[in-house]
Amino acid sequence: MGLKTEALTGGFADPVFDAQSVFKMLMDGMARPGTIQTVQPDIAPPLPLGIAAGTIALTLCDHDTSVWLSQGLAKSAVPEWLGFHTGAPLTTEKAEARFAFTEAGIPLCPFSLFASGTQEYPDRSTTLVIELSALEGGRRLALMGPGIQSVAEVAPVGLPETFLRLWTENRALFPRGIDIVLTSATRFLCLPRTTKITATEI
Repeated sequence: MGLKTEALTGGFADPVFDAQSVFKMLMDGMARPGTIQTVQPDIAPPLPLGIAAGTIALTLCDHDTSVWLSQGLAKSAVPEWLGFHTGAPLTTEKAEARFAFTEAGIPLCPFSLFASGTQEYPDRSTTLVIELSALEGGRRLALMGPGIQSVAEVAPVGLPETFLRLWTENRALFPRGIDIVLTSATRFLCLPRTTKITATEI
């Protein structure tokens, strides 16, 4: 399949219905941090963009939302695919991005490089979507905060060692800061900036 065909195919079959259902799942995921959701729409984004990440991109991105892509994604057919299906403009400036997507297995840059909003408009921040090899079976992390009864546990595979430090710095900016969605294949979980994340003792 040529680059062009890949960019023009693989979107939502029913854009309005699919986007609404995924948006609802994202809202639910942000309200209940750490809950793993599985996307239903059968889409085929170009590699290395995962299905859940692609679904989120189709749901949230439009011509008003600038998108930053990590190097592997930027070099693939993803920019053309995103442009065709969402009209979202790409930016190379992390601080200008409303949404940012990274492929699996790459180092994380400091979250402070992304837009963290302002005290008056904390929602003008970047949502960072990080692709991982799996959302279960890795190092256990404890989540606490709004939307969590006492403690929720997640165990994503492939989060870099620096993640906890970067996240602690991000939380210190509250009400500013970025929100994160971890994705793997067709699944995702949300980590809003209000969530406290610590490593659990083995």
